[in-house]
Amino acid sequence: MNHPPTGLLLALLLLIVVVSICASVDQGASSSVAKAENVYWETENAYGAIAAIDSGLIKTYGGKDRAAWAKTYREKRQELVASLAKVSDQGLSPGDSRALAHMRELESLPEDPSHSLEPIGHCSDAPRKDLNYSALHDALYACFAEIGDNLQFEGARVNREAVLDDLLLQVSEPEKRKALFLALAPMWQAVNGQNQADSPYRRLIAMAAANAAKRGSPVDDAARSIGVSPQEIEHWLEQILDTWRQVSSDKPVEPWDYEYNDGEAERMLDSAIPRSAMEPITQRYYHDLGADLDQLHILDDLNPRPGKAPVAYTDWITRGRMIDGTWHPSELRISANYGRGGLGAIDEFIHENGHAIYYAAIRTRPAFMDTDSLFDEAWADVPAWNVSEAAWQRKYLGREAPESVSLRDHYSGVMEDVAWALFEIRMLKTPTADPNAVWTKITSRYLHIIPHPEWSWWAVRVQLVDEPGYMVNYGLGSVITADVRQHIREALGPFETGDPRWYGWVSQRLLHYGIERPPADLLKDFLGRPVSPQALLNNLRRLDSTTKGRE
Repeated sequence: MNHPPTGLLLALLLLIVVVSICASVDQGASSSVAKAENVYWETENAYGAIAAIDSGLIKTYGGKDRAAWAKTYREKRQELVASLAKVSDQGLSPGDSRALAHMRELESLPEDPSHSLEPIGHCSDAPRKDLNYSALHDALYACFAEIGDNLQFEGARVNREAVLDDLLLQVSEPEKRKALFLALAPMWQAVNGQNQADSPYRRLIAMAAANAAKRGSPVDDAARSIGVSPQEIEHWLEQILDTWRQVSSDKPVEPWDYEYNDGEAERMLDSAIPRSAMEPITQRYYHDLGADLDQLHILDDLNPRPGKAPVAYTDWITRGRMIDGTWHPSELRISANYGRGGLGAIDEFIHENGHAIYYAAIRTRPAFMDTDSLFDEAWADVPAWNVSEAAWQRKYLGREAPESVSLRDHYSGVMEDVAWALFEIRMLKTPTADPNAVWTKITSRYLHIIPHPEWSWWAVRVQLVDEPGYMVNYGLGSVITADVRQHIREALGPFETGDPRWYGWVSQRLLHYGIERPPADLLKDFLGRPVSPQALLNNLRRLDSTTKGRE
């Protein structure tokens, strides 16, 4: 249904609300905080320009090359440090105090403005025992580009993304699938060697756990974000996986067959999504949700190239700001590696655009123009999960897979993320544990995958080495995604095929705050209660093992 008048009123109301909010925080800030905040905004934007240039997307930005931006960045960062040192903590408003505390956390603004998402290390250094955490991280991250982009299968070069997101779903012969799966072995061997006690990964996770003991880990951050304990997160993940264990077939399956057996929807629909159709479909879908991607200042960088980041991500180039009563919008970019289209590729691309519309919706003071990692990842899946719904497929692809097939395809992938999240929690808690044994115990019990503890086949996700513990944002994020989607349907109605009110409605209630409000408080107000795994558990119970189990 279309509701242009209501959508227009909501959009106008949102504009009035965010303008008044932005104006009030700038006017209410103390002069010393306001000065520091202005320099903070300039420093962030210089960093964003450098990151965009380093990514290979552009050579210059705003008429300046990388060297000029690096000079600006160092000068502004130095000025920021000096400005923050002059601010007294006494007599500040609560908002100024929170803004000051966030700006003083300069981890996101390092002295060296090299951008971390593009590889800067060398995989060949990973076995070295003299590397500190940063150097070992850089070496292992580089492995995902140097080796992951140059795997060999049947005499041809393939990349990690093609194997995991496409070929394992398409190859029908079991022995050929096994050979394809084992083509990933150089990747996991680079990360975890022969699983010896001092393998690169096992040294990395030991150092990550030591760092987490001092400063906290992404798991601790996620727990704080929704107001629960890390122990409760672990319990939720176990509960989710156990529900999947009950509703899916208990027939044992080889790891190279897991995605194929659950990938029928992708085989049925991939031909409807050639690479050339991904952007038009995504633009049409978000337009139907009231978010015009062409108007939101988003640059797409989607073609593979050597040296490019081996992970899809969305980032700011510049962050929006209220200046003289006028909102100057953020400029954003999406980086990914799409050699071909398909259901999995467009699911990821819609997810990345979910990040982008979130960043574009943020209307707050410069210190709060940021996101919480857990909520950010969870939110991006709120629109992306519609890809598995028959109504979405019918409208945007012109054909659909049976509901049972789509649900099985979708949730089998979600459960892999939950399994990786549980794996990381357990490894950070007991870093001396054998990671192959930890992974085997999880996947054999909950995913019915035949044990292969001789292989480190878990080591194919770049997040595992880029930031140990980050996978919790995907696994736990699915809980928030399901909860938020359920509430939107109850409050606004279904949105699988669009609703022009949708973007204005969610922006006003969820997105425009940035990190101004803690996610736990924001979600509690939005949902009317604390976050719960119940919505996701109910979704999983839509599956019936007699009709949706593996053949």
